[in-house]
Amino acid sequence: MRGSSTVRFKAIFLAGALAVTGQAVAQESQPRELTEHEQRMREIYRNVISFRSARGHQQVDDLVAYLTSQLSAAGFAPEDLMVTDYDSDGEPTQGLVVRYRGDGSSSKKPIVMLGHMDVVDALPQDWERDPFSLTEEDGYFFGRGTLDNKYGITNLTGTFIRLKEEGWTPGRDLYLVFSGDEETGMISTRAQARWVADNVDPEFILNSDAGGIGLTDDFTPLVQRVQAAEKTFATWELTVTNPGGHSSRPRSDNAIYELADALTKIRDYRFPVQATPLTRSYFGALGQSMPGELGAAMLAFAKDPTDEKAIAALQANPETVGTLGTTCVATMLRAGHAENALPQSATATVNCRIFPGVGAAATEQALRDVIGIGNVAFKLMTNVTESPESTLRDDVKASLASSLSNRFGKAIPILPYMESGGTDGMHYRTLGYDTVAISGAGSRSQDMYAHGLNERMRVDAFYNGLDHWYVILKELAGS
Repeated sequence: MRGSSTVRFKAIFLAGALAVTGQAVAQESQPRELTEHEQRMREIYRNVISFRSARGHQQVDDLVAYLTSQLSAAGFAPEDLMVTDYDSDGEPTQGLVVRYRGDGSSSKKPIVMLGHMDVVDALPQDWERDPFSLTEEDGYFFGRGTLDNKYGITNLTGTFIRLKEEGWTPGRDLYLVFSGDEETGMISTRAQARWVADNVDPEFILNSDAGGIGLTDDFTPLVQRVQAAEKTFATWELTVTNPGGHSSRPRSDNAIYELADALTKIRDYRFPVQATPLTRSYFGALGQSMPGELGAAMLAFAKDPTDEKAIAALQANPETVGTLGTTCVATMLRAGHAENALPQSATATVNCRIFPGVGAAATEQALRDVIGIGNVAFKLMTNVTESPESTLRDDVKASLASSLSNRFGKAIPILPYMESGGTDGMHYRTLGYDTVAISGAGSRSQDMYAHGLNERMRVDAFYNGLDHWYVILKELAGS
């Protein structure tokens, strides 16, 4: 991990930042009188959204330069802003580590907060609005990363700035650790995790990239979800090869058709249903307040994880299917080399989210058995990381409860759960650190568009969550 205590600015960033600053914000559907802090946070949010920090566009370093400029202006010393450079599978990217120095009065080890600056790319021609311009419309903020994870980056950065300008000194060191390729190779994440273990050795780690407040259809807060575990991320390329030939002379062993047959079998296959004490307790608690058939299915599954009716209802819902076991899905295709030639190869990318304890080898064997076609070659594309479950500490839970009470004026249930996706947190868990994700974002299930078209966040949820980390860090790191 290569670090530099000098903030690096590029001419392209300086020109871009001026352009971003001068851009007009879309007219609000419901004008809101903003406080000075809210105005600044909105401006940071707007700017970080504007960077196309996706693989292939090499704008992560420009985003890093913007963030460091804001933190430097707030009073963070150059030696506390460490910009790190990485080669992420052949493409340069950066990470950012920010130290908020404590006075040591608490005699406690540091706390590390995680976030990732990169995003899954968005094609402007597919979106209804420019994905890299923050648009406010119909009570929502639209843009790539509005939830995943530039809200977390904005909220953590803005909170550090707010606390620094107030003159607050924590009783222990606090660190922001922002990665640059969480959505792809996680090279920066792995390197940062090792650096944190060797140089910081925190008491625990809090992640901004998962968890969050579940809202009902009418936007009533239902539950604060705390990610305490996550499934294993693994991607395979499945390839069928063939001698090919002239398209005027079709043959039965067409590589595209054979691959299509294999993918259809994967589509129709359901991995065995699995349950852990964590997933059953989560469904048992959430089901008590979840209305309708879904809530009933949660309660039934918590009581009896072999209940076929409950399983069918939970597997039919995109929000809950990943909690019941391993899932695999085709995400990309490439095949053939000419329109007038039979394909000599056809390749599909299949992404799996593996239930803890199953493992990548067993998952690959299950796919091979399901396909039953000998000439489908498997290539594992992922450096697989299997991580253990973390514990929600009492002090973290208490600070989170304070944040929720401050926000909603009442107690909100706090429920640990297993994430069906993957985050930076896995690499810290494997190093032995309790790592839980406690995002302050609030969203309904039907508003979850992360990685998809027209990603969005409720405007009121954005503003109402700006004290989230402020309250938590004051409680956990007060002098």
